[in-house]
Amino acid sequence: MKRVEFINRFSKGCFLFQSGAVQQLLAFTSLILLIVFFSIASPNFLQFSNIIGILLSTAVIGILALGATFVIITGGIDLSVGTVMTLSSVMTAVMITTLGFPIIVGVFVGIVTGAICGLLCGLAIAKMNIPPFIATLAMMMIAKGMALVISGASPIYFTNTPIFSNIALGTIIPGIPNGVVLFFAVAMIAALILSKTVIGRFTFAIGSNEEATLLSGVNVKRWKIKIYTLAGLFTGLAGVIMASRLNSAQPALGMGYELEAIAAVVIGGTSLSGGKGTIVGTVIGALIMSVLTNGLRILSVPQEWQTVVVGCVIILAVYADNLRRKNT
Repeated sequence: MKRVEFINRFSKGCFLFQSGAVQQLLAFTSLILLIVFFSIASPNFLQFSNIIGILLSTAVIGILALGATFVIITGGIDLSVGTVMTLSSVMTAVMITTLGFPIIVGVFVGIVTGAICGLLCGLAIAKMNIPPFIATLAMMMIAKGMALVISGASPIYFTNTPIFSNIALGTIIPGIPNGVVLFFAVAMIAALILSKTVIGRFTFAIGSNEEATLLSGVNVKRWKIKIYTLAGLFTGLAGVIMASRLNSAQPALGMGYELEAIAAVVIGGTSLSGGKGTIVGTVIGALIMSVLTNGLRILSVPQEWQTVVVGCVIILAVYADNLRRKNT
């Protein structure tokens, strides 16, 4: 009996060590170590203005990563988030600046644009049986081309509606940009959706064992379409915040954001094989990416070497995910 009890306790201990809470703790520890390192390396790092700048840049990558979390938990991938974000920015700018619609209409159209792109990806994956990698890669190219065509390959500035920048740069809470507040508010909503709703439960179910979920009577194809559409909503919102932050829609922007978003998700403990992940982990992962990029910039590391470092971080994050899968 004592041996059985010991084995049970040991097994529980192993399970706890492999749980998402421990992965979040490791990610949070990495974030603290990065902050300490850059604080020692440069006295400018902990200045209030720089911290706000980090949080503001995290808002865009973070919201993209929130949507990507749902997709990756299902065992899928979305390579289109960067260019779909750009297309959403362009559509927002066209509605407000070119067509003269109210700001609220432009914001709505921008978010819906992201949702439609997510819906199309979901349909291609679920109904046409196209692998997520290929379907979202195609959407990445389509969104990039559409953004250039609609904008005439030129930036669109919100010159006549300067109030639009208040969406990201205004301050409802003194000293803290609205973009940062929106990010954490959306993160809380995403956490509730993932943990307390039907779509959240089916997201985990599909990622854990899609075949078993299908055999249990769940319409997996329909729920995949809904999940990709939901992820598109987050991407569209990120596009609106990006446009507001820059006070313009930049049609050539967007490529590379998808890798940072995916890296943030994986660093936060979400498994690329699906079935595991948390919103809290994704938020920590997004902060790690922003702190790393900002710290390298403050240390005057050349842009090309910053890209190299980010690439290495992505490799390490995927390698860590592989180790986690082997140990479960």
